[in-house]
This record gives sequence, C-alpha cells and structure tokens, in this order.
Amino acid sequence: MDTTYWGRSFGVMLFKDAISKENLLKYYVKNETNVLYLQGLKDLELLGYTIKSVVCDGRKGLVQSLANLPVQMCQFHQVAIIRRYITKNPKTLVSIELKEVVSLLKWTDKESFQGALNDWYLKWNTYLKERTINLETGKSHYTHKRLRSAYRSLKTNLPWLFTWYDYMELKIPNTTNAIDGHFADLKNKMRNHNGLSEQRKIKFIDGFLKV
Repeated sequence: MDTTYWGRSFGVMLFKDAISKENLLKYYVKNETNVLYLQGLKDLELLGYTIKSVVCDGRKGLVQSLANLPVQMCQFHQVAIIRRYITKNPKTLVSIELKEVVSLLKWTDKESFQGALNDWYLKWNTYLKERTINLETGKSHYTHKRLRSAYRSLKTNLPWLFTWYDYMELKIPNTTNAIDGHFADLKNKMRNHNGLSEQRKIKFIDGFLKV
C-alpha cells in the first residue's frame, strides 16, 4: 500500500495485491495518514479479503500499528531515507562505507546485513560520538548528526526490513515497487492531459486503476 500526489492536496492511496497484481482499493486523499491506511485494511477485510502481510513505506507509527500482521518496510524507501542523510555521492569514508552496507539490503539475508551494519558501527563508534562545542553558549552537540540519524533510521526500521526473509512461505515483496511503477506509468500518461480539472483527473485515474 502506498500513496502518490499531484500537487499538495490531491493524492491517491492505493492497496494492491502483490500476488495477483490486482488493484483492490483506492481512496482520493488530501493527506496520507496512518488512520486511513488502517481503515483501508479494515475495508478490505469487510470486502472478504484475507490479509496475510503488508508492504508499506514505513511511515512513522504505521508499522507499529500493524503488530498483528507481518509488515515489510519497503527497502527502496529505506535506501532513499539514507540517501537524504548522507547524499547520493558521499565524500567521507565513513559515509561511503555506510552506503556500501545499505546497498546490501536487496542482495543479502537478515543476519548478514545485521552483521555488516554492526561491524560498521563498531568501527566508527568513536567517530559517531564526536561532539562540537558552541563557543558562544559553551554547549556541545554531536558533530555528525546526519550520519547518526542515518544509522538510527536503519536500527529503528531493522525489525521490518527483512520480514520477507522471516516469512518466506508468504512470498512477500521487499519493496512497494509494484505500486511505484504503476504510479509512474499513471503519471506519465497524465502528463499527456495537462490542465484536466480535478473531476476529470479522477475519471482518468478511475479508468487507469480499474478499482
């Protein structure tokens, strides 16, 4: 399940079956909220669907709200989060090595990734604890805050990054790429119809998503 936007206040939240590739449910939204995602899952159950697992982008609080289901955080979204913290082309060795660890996500198993991340942390632990003193206030803060945030994101999300590995029998995708690709195709086709009113956009999207 995922959401895409046209502008700041018009979006589509889509629920898609990873096995059949069928679009099951959609909402037109102004804001992407955990409450609406949870409502969507309830509505699917009311429609008769059995939900075996969920793949999502790891919104804050969402995976924790789905404690009764196996939840896979999209690994692609996790990589994007780390890229925002350390950039696409990091310059320092510590960031370059973290990027190399993150690149293992889609290629390795849970234990190997955890081991690589832990090895990186042990190697750079002292560096990560460096502090800078503000000469005006005399107070100190961590020197490498963005790097620390990148590591913290991985540690926090780790329980949900390899759900596909813990539940292999369910054949859970490790990304939301099936929806992301669908959204990309929809937006490309919409570009050929610039200037549509919101109602005409809705009609176009209804026809494209067929749900």
